[in-house]
Amino acid sequence: MVKRKEREIKDIYVIVLALFAAFLAIPVVRLLVESFVEEAGIGLAYYSEVLTERGFTKALANSVTVSLASALLATVLAFILAYSIQYTNLNRKYKSVIRTLAVLPMLLPTITYGFAIIYSFGKQGLLTRLFGVQLFDIYGFNGLLFGYVIYTLPISFMLIHNTMGFIDKKFMVVSRVMGDSNIATFLQTVMRPLLGTLAASMVQCFFLCFTDYGIPASVGGEYDVVATVLYNEMLGSIPNFNRGAVVAVMMLIPSVISILLLHYLERYNVRYNKISTIEFRKNYLRDGVFGTLSGLILLVMLSIFAVIFVVPLVQEWPYQTAFTLEHVKSVLEDNSLFGVHENSIFVAAATAVAGLLVTYGAALASARSSLNGKLKSVIDSIALVTNTIPGMVIGIAFMLIFTGTPLQNTFWLIILCNVVHFFSTPYLMMKNSLSKLNSSWETTASLMGDNWIKTIVRIVTPNMTSTILEVFSYYFVNAMVTVSAVIFIAGARTMVITTKIKELQYYTKFNEIFVLSLLILFTNLIVKGVLSLVIRKTERKK
Repeated sequence: MVKRKEREIKDIYVIVLALFAAFLAIPVVRLLVESFVEEAGIGLAYYSEVLTERGFTKALANSVTVSLASALLATVLAFILAYSIQYTNLNRKYKSVIRTLAVLPMLLPTITYGFAIIYSFGKQGLLTRLFGVQLFDIYGFNGLLFGYVIYTLPISFMLIHNTMGFIDKKFMVVSRVMGDSNIATFLQTVMRPLLGTLAASMVQCFFLCFTDYGIPASVGGEYDVVATVLYNEMLGSIPNFNRGAVVAVMMLIPSVISILLLHYLERYNVRYNKISTIEFRKNYLRDGVFGTLSGLILLVMLSIFAVIFVVPLVQEWPYQTAFTLEHVKSVLEDNSLFGVHENSIFVAAATAVAGLLVTYGAALASARSSLNGKLKSVIDSIALVTNTIPGMVIGIAFMLIFTGTPLQNTFWLIILCNVVHFFSTPYLMMKNSLSKLNSSWETTASLMGDNWIKTIVRIVTPNMTSTILEVFSYYFVNAMVTVSAVIFIAGARTMVITTKIKELQYYTKFNEIFVLSLLILFTNLIVKGVLSLVIRKTERKK
């Protein structure tokens, strides 16, 4: 790439760094400082107090145990779903159904998962009544395991499915020609290239489970985990910000470990120079087993969410099961309830627009400039950090740093929090797409007299339409379902659906909770559906 002055890209780079300095680095540093502040000055008294408490150590052990179990189970189930798509001769439409339904839970907030489990497997739950017996105790480890697996299965599936698509399958033929057994072929040509991704899935799922608050808030019961301890310290009956800061810092430890592990696991990723497709041998046993297992996994996962459509449409579950729309009407007519849906749409749309601009600018600086490699690596490091820092930690850091400022209890603070929190994946999507475009476009345009801005608007952006829409969709959906960060910074005027659901939990208003959950689901489905249609039309024109 020919060297240019690139004044605009340098300005964008400075703006991006300033944004993350103000809304990530400074808040997190303030959080760290708060954990050391004592009445007499600076010290480790709060660390000693928290770490020696039996309640915290037990919660920490509980978090590690249930997160490990959930990560392992989610990765195994995700592997089965991905294998069914990539390595079987199942019907193409059935594969499409698996691909679509496997990621459906991502369109709902995690706090809803727990309530769905309660109304599905509780003593008067929908599935309990169908089976005639309660299958398991829903509160504590069992409920958390169930909820966490549903939560992390889509993420694990996308990781494994994507990597499987880039495995050169011709090596399966080579392995068979060499006389390897079926097990040896499977281990060498499927499992070996997937080792890094499977390990990364475990790390990612563990981290997501360890730091999630939504599911423990509903089905945690007396099985305390670190997330509930942190919430109680910061927003409990007797808040203690210093102790809460200590717990938040402890939650950062998995972030650091995740960063190191994910960086280490990169070396185990197998990259092929060419991807070959092959026609798989007919194997009715293989196809039958994986097709059945995939169907059962999706059936169990989605049957839990069936209750969301049933409970709000009956008079009073489980005693009066006559059909009614009164609960839906009452929510739609109640400004305090339906108003939070409007708030959520505004926050999600504004987050998507702001996030799109930030990630596009950051990716342009990283992938389409001649900036020094070390300067570019700063943005990559920011993406890595935001990918692994817990939402609860960001929310608490925002609460500490922005309390008493004009940004307190404003939608803009929630929007900025979301932009920072979800930056990593959209940035990587943008960077990868920009890297694949012709690197000489800007140089050619500058020789023809066009400035950099015109080149980006007229040439680069039209070729990025699909990725831009995907980034917009990612930010919108995540802003609609997030709860862990915004619960600490949303006020009475700026309440969104997920924080309203948390409030309704205290009053056991589950009909309203499920109606609001359906509003989130339908809103996300409509947005993703419309954007998917536009993306398909855009790609057909190319």
